[in-house]
Amino acid sequence: MKVALDAMGGDFAPAETVAGALLAAKELGVEIVLVGDRERIEERLAALGGAKGLAVSVVHAGGVIAMDEHHPVEALRRTRDASVLVAADLVARGEASAMVSAGNTGAAMIAAIMRQKRIRGVDRPAIATVFPTTTGYCLLIDAGANAECRPHHILTFAQMGVAYAKSVMGIPQPTVALLSNGEEETKGTELVIAAHELLRKLDSSFIGNIEGKDIPFGKADVVVTDGFTGNIVLKLAEGVGEAIVSMLKDSISKSLVCKIGALLARPALKALARRMDYSEYGGALLLGVNGVTVIAHGRSRARAIKNAIRAAKSACDGGVVDSIAAMTAARGYEGGNDGGT
Repeated sequence: MKVALDAMGGDFAPAETVAGALLAAKELGVEIVLVGDRERIEERLAALGGAKGLAVSVVHAGGVIAMDEHHPVEALRRTRDASVLVAADLVARGEASAMVSAGNTGAAMIAAIMRQKRIRGVDRPAIATVFPTTTGYCLLIDAGANAECRPHHILTFAQMGVAYAKSVMGIPQPTVALLSNGEEETKGTELVIAAHELLRKLDSSFIGNIEGKDIPFGKADVVVTDGFTGNIVLKLAEGVGEAIVSMLKDSISKSLVCKIGALLARPALKALARRMDYSEYGGALLLGVNGVTVIAHGRSRARAIKNAIRAAKSACDGGVVDSIAAMTAARGYEGGNDGGT
């Protein structure tokens, strides 16, 4: 398996991306293609002791899409040799099994759509992210790709989420819920109410609406929503997790008894912190394109990059692209075009 890594993407690139690639090559047994400025990448490789004995190579790409770029389509048109675009090209040509980028999210998504194309039956690719719950994990989709949606887009998101949950998460019969402001089917925006009607036809996997408070308790295996709402949920959860850890540390430091208690509970506290740490999950999958694409957090350090590569490997091993294509084909298509370009 070969993974194309956008070595120039992310707040700490290329130092952390190169370090993460070496970790992945050592621990996961995958071949890594570092895409970006060859001179800078090779400098970092040398500083880290080189890649002797590891399946790590470099493909030069002179351009970079800035993290704060607000017009990624225009930027990609101007910068044909952008590292994220070259990485997407490698997947499209079959020279890599997957691509990973911690760079500009919009650029990574558009590069994948431009080069890998959409799976037939998918109007809108969506970002799917694994969300920790009290019962294990659930999949939140869409987590930021589509701020505005139509009901049939929500239906396709659900289909893709089910395919991912089955093929990668190993859930034989995933349950699907629609995020709303109430459990009643009459609650929600016009989009939510119309999407609810379509999801009822999905099959017995649809369990109805759930509220945001239900997500952390694992009420559904797949939680579907529009990208605007999903991204807010994701960012809120990330912030709450970091705030809880910060408040715990502050409270513990104020009392000797608390310090002693924290010392005794240290293994449990560390395990909790790991479960709430975004770097443990590596990145989110862009589902709906003809290739595995993982979008990592912009703040990713080496461990997060390694785990993003792990997520890409799992998606490839699970055959998620073929599973989505089979599911959308079997259930028909209700969108406005065939999604083939």
